[in-house]
Amino acid sequence: MKRKPRRSKLRIIIDILKIIDEENGARITRILYGANLPYDRLLKYIEELKEKGFITEKRENNAVKYYLTENGINFLMEFRRIESFIEAFGITF
Repeated sequence: MKRKPRRSKLRIIIDILKIIDEENGARITRILYGANLPYDRLLKYIEELKEKGFITEKRENNAVKYYLTENGINFLMEFRRIESFIEAFGITF
């Protein structure tokens, strides 16, 4: 049986940002399932994304939700543009 290739750190970050973007703010459980990561690894990515200014954390009704910052939106938008450009040449990654 052929194993799926491991996702790169960049692909995991993009997955997390896409989930937050699609949900227009997401709770940790939604990100956890959507990104298919164990809780402890997800927390490390969340902390890194907060430190880099890509996401922000807001407490709403006793729950924490994560939102993209302007930097996060711009990063995701540029990634999608580059991804489209690369795929136009028949390259997948």
